[in-house]
Amino acid sequence: MEAFVNYLNGIIWSSALIYLCLGTGLYFSVRTRFLQVRHFRHMIKLMFQGKSSDSGVSSFQALAISLSGRVGTGNIAGVATAIAMGGPGAVFWMWLVAFLGAATAYVEATLAQIYKEKDEKGMYRGGPAYFIEKAMGQKWYAWLFAVCTIIAVGFCLPGIQANSIVAAVENAWGVSPVVASSVIAAGVAAIVFGGVRRIARFTQVVVPVMALGYILISLMVMAANYEKIPAMFSLIIDSAFGFDAGYGAIIGMAIQWGVKRGIYSNEAGQGTAPHAAAAAEVSHPAKQGLVQAFSVYIDTLFVCTATAFMILLTGLYNVQGPDGTMLYTGLAGVEAGPIYVQSAFETILPGLGASLLAISLFFFAFTTILAYYYIAETNVTYINRAVHRPWLMIFLKWLVLTSVMYGGIKSADLAWALGDVGVGAMAWLNIVAILILQRPALLALKDYEAQLKEGLDPVFDAEAVGIENADFWVKNKAE
Repeated sequence: MEAFVNYLNGIIWSSALIYLCLGTGLYFSVRTRFLQVRHFRHMIKLMFQGKSSDSGVSSFQALAISLSGRVGTGNIAGVATAIAMGGPGAVFWMWLVAFLGAATAYVEATLAQIYKEKDEKGMYRGGPAYFIEKAMGQKWYAWLFAVCTIIAVGFCLPGIQANSIVAAVENAWGVSPVVASSVIAAGVAAIVFGGVRRIARFTQVVVPVMALGYILISLMVMAANYEKIPAMFSLIIDSAFGFDAGYGAIIGMAIQWGVKRGIYSNEAGQGTAPHAAAAAEVSHPAKQGLVQAFSVYIDTLFVCTATAFMILLTGLYNVQGPDGTMLYTGLAGVEAGPIYVQSAFETILPGLGASLLAISLFFFAFTTILAYYYIAETNVTYINRAVHRPWLMIFLKWLVLTSVMYGGIKSADLAWALGDVGVGAMAWLNIVAILILQRPALLALKDYEAQLKEGLDPVFDAEAVGIENADFWVKNKAE
């Protein structure tokens, strides 16, 4: 099975997808006049505006849900893998795809807000499947995305998170994979059977605390190795562009793994974050689009960077060349991503570092599994609008729990390979869609900025802006 999954990965993650992701981010950055720079301070302000309602969650809760999907094992094990396969230069390409990806994140999140709707329980639902059907009018393509997403986030991706938790817990406390996987599955079940509101309440508390705590420890590691910081930055830049002779042969791998793990981590263009963005209660779609753009910064420029700096400053990493030979061996014999960071923690907190990382990773990865479930649930809800099969939701819950158990006890290589297939397939479908459907998101930004210039708290009027099929906003105006 692993050979087949790797074969699929080679097709999906060809250089075409790598450059499509970078090119799309650059294109939307230019089209939005680099909103990720112009509206930086405004994004922070928007995060704390708005309140939840009977139908939706607050901007901050929506941010927390999407961040719980972004901030996960990709920020720890994913960064370690990117460095191992692409060298330190992969970190630069992760930064670049995050900076450019913020504009992509705005477009996809705003489209999700524009074309959101209420489900049978009165809750906001939206995402690529919804805006593909309403804006593009291609129901088959919307269904293709929905089914692909259910498979990706319902089965392929939760296993990665569980696998990393299990590896960290086993290394820290010697807990067997079966026991650890069972505990994770039980915790996930307790929350997913409680619905989206329970997920929102849990993540809005856990996500900020775990991210700040993790960054604090990383700052301690940096302080203990401050004299190495200039050399570390030089190493990242030199190896990113092949200036360093030792890494010159793998510059292509640096770009590939930096973009690949960057997208897995920050999800810009992947099509997952728009689901949470659509659940927000806001007066204008662009508001949540800007909040989601900022979340890319939080994920990659803060959390991923914290991981990369800890690994590079302590020298606890390996780099493998395309032919399998080791170009650099800082921690011989260690291949599991979480263990790299546990070793870095141990340099300043001996005897305690491995346990702290295991706890941190548990919350990082656990909340990501919850976010994946919510995304899959939204797409099942989309499908159920047409086929009305209530058992699909029950099936989904058990599918996610099965993925947690399966991923926790299988090899890390297989878990990550399955996850890469899911991420890549979603990215292809979503990026093509938002490139075709970009106009409403750009019109919304223009309208939002015009109202801001007039000193108003922007309110969206889809018909006045010239956007069709935005039924929720038309009905909302009438009410």
